[in-house]
Amino acid sequence: MADSTINAALNAYNNAAKALGTGGMEARDTEGPSFSELLQNIKTDAVQAGKNDEKQSMLAAAGQANVTDVVTAVSAAEVTLQAVTAVRDRVISAYQEIMRMPI
Repeated sequence: MADSTINAALNAYNNAAKALGTGGMEARDTEGPSFSELLQNIKTDAVQAGKNDEKQSMLAAAGQANVTDVVTAVSAAEVTLQAVTAVRDRVISAYQEIMRMPI
């Protein structure tokens, strides 16, 4: 009974959205990476920035690196960490918002 009510509501929404010229809730083909691929790319970039930072720091400790390169690597790793933290906070916030929605 509940499934048919939900399906009827979705169909009504889709029909109204199509009548207004906007997309309904049907599946869409999109260009570019999926959400999971995007998160995977962010993770890979963050790990790579951390590795580069560590490498430059080790070279600096051994006296083989330019101070400018070390500062640049540390700054890049810091910015990447801040971006990853911001994405994580937004995902958690969105999840909490969804969980507060009445059904």
